[in-house]
Formats: sequence, structure tokens, C-alpha cells
Amino acid sequence: MMSWAVTFLVVALVAALFGFGGIAGTAMEAAKLVFFVAIVLFAISAVVGLMRGRAPRV
Repeated sequence: MMSWAVTFLVVALVAALFGFGGIAGTAMEAAKLVFFVAIVLFAISAVVGLMRGRAPRV
């Protein structure tokens, strides 16, 4: 998911470079949305992993 966020960020930067402000703004909003969704899913996954209390493999 983080790769999608980086891809949208690159698209936004390239669009802004060429003067496509509307496309750049939309791509930047999509990048922010995907980034925050990835962060929330990571946090949920970390909490669930801690709650399960898995024993480390030796």
C-alpha cells in the first residue's frame, strides 16, 4: 500500500511540474488517503499482534 502512496505522490509531483494543478491536487489527496489508510492498518495489525501474545520462535 505504501508503494501506491508513493506512486500517487510521484504522479502529483510530475503533474504539478507540467502545470496540471487539478490532476496534481487529486493525486496528492489520493496519496494522503492511501498513506493514512496504510498507517491505520499497520497500527491495527501491530495491536492485534501484541494482543495475541505470540511466543517468539527459537
